[in-house]
Amino acid sequence: MARPNVVVFVPDQLRADAVGCFGNPHVRTPNLDALAARGTRFTNAFVQHPVCSPSRASFLTGWYPHVAGHRTLTHLLRPEQPNFLKSFKDNGYHVTWVGERGDTFAPGGTEASVHEYGFSVPPGVTWPARADYDDDLAARTFYLGRAEESVDFDEAAIRSAEQWLAKPPPEPWVLFVPLLAPHVPFKAAEPWFSMYDRDEMPDPLPPGSGEPAFHQAIREGYGLDRMTPGKWREIIATYYAMVSRMDDHLGRVLAAAGENTVTAFFADHGEYLGDFGLVEKWPTSMSPNITRDPLIIAGPGVPEGEVVDDMVELIDVFPTLLELCDVPDDTHRHFGRSLLPRLRGEVEVHREYAFSEAGFTVEEEPQLERPAYPYDRKGELQHANPRLVGKVVAVRDRSWTYVHRLYEGPELYDRVADPHESVNLAGRPEHAAVEQRMRDEILRWYLETADVIPYTPDPRRPKVELPTP
Repeated sequence: MARPNVVVFVPDQLRADAVGCFGNPHVRTPNLDALAARGTRFTNAFVQHPVCSPSRASFLTGWYPHVAGHRTLTHLLRPEQPNFLKSFKDNGYHVTWVGERGDTFAPGGTEASVHEYGFSVPPGVTWPARADYDDDLAARTFYLGRAEESVDFDEAAIRSAEQWLAKPPPEPWVLFVPLLAPHVPFKAAEPWFSMYDRDEMPDPLPPGSGEPAFHQAIREGYGLDRMTPGKWREIIATYYAMVSRMDDHLGRVLAAAGENTVTAFFADHGEYLGDFGLVEKWPTSMSPNITRDPLIIAGPGVPEGEVVDDMVELIDVFPTLLELCDVPDDTHRHFGRSLLPRLRGEVEVHREYAFSEAGFTVEEEPQLERPAYPYDRKGELQHANPRLVGKVVAVRDRSWTYVHRLYEGPELYDRVADPHESVNLAGRPEHAAVEQRMRDEILRWYLETADVIPYTPDPRRPKVELPTP
């Protein structure tokens, strides 16, 4: 049988529990639900970083963010660094990236990794665009509401994908489709905007106990005490509208992709959506509304209708795709693990632990972003008190989450009794053994993944082309 084609579909800022097949009773995601029915859904998949660019750098390399310093929005994958798109390209696959997301590769990296990039149908509006908010509260909650239908970034990317799929190359191909939705600002055109009854929307989670310091700093800095339950439900309904439109975009791509196609669907991170009285994301968010991922894989070689509850990391996706496509996975040292041994029943457990990390040291404060309005207050908080974005690592197994913050006390959550991770149990004597076990796992993880030895050795005593004294 010919090697399969691959569609990698990556929305931005989609939380796992905002998808129907992941248990949301309100949102309408028929294409995602159908994809899960003919593939495998992973309930405990977690991102390795809670912010766009570092997360993308991680899942494309199989490296944790600390391995090569990919911890910011402006330290991207360089052309000499290995990544899995390039692995496909170097092994007989035609690799196409639709859209023009410039937040993943440094100069030269895109050209080294894909054959084609950009739009064949250009968007009618530029991104990022300056938004006109009604008032300060709307700006601080990134709410725009009803929008005019337009060929925006996502619609242009989907039309470009449809055109490309109408006449794909003869060799096996990878189509990488990274979208913007449902990233803020919260806005949607009809018929999506009116799809959801605001009165039926769920209320967000209230603030928890023993929370990290940035929670209160955001609420105070953004003035989120002005939010009412009705305003939060309006944002949630608009977010769900954006999710449903994204689901429709997915359906169009899959309808055009044809048979013998493997599809991997996942997001780069999630969204607070009012939980804990917060909105958007934060550079050191570790809670599951930000770090849990709606991972689905379907197609040739993947069991249909399966649900895997093992711990999974986003860096595991591309090694799985490489194995499904018979592409050698020996081009660079990385830490992703193919999921196929677990899906074939060759191992009982894929991973026991999943790790997420982020943040900075106080000394790195000058390198922190200084974003424009309406993100300006976010940046101001970080520069005024860089401890709010101090380095952090979270380790999870199926029962517990332990969060270690460089400048704050630890967090421990019972994932069974408290799946939203609202009640911090750290420091309680009855859980001391769990805390110690999780701390030990973090130490082991850092020692095992601190760096990588490149596969290509450098010659010793190279000839030096300099004049002799």
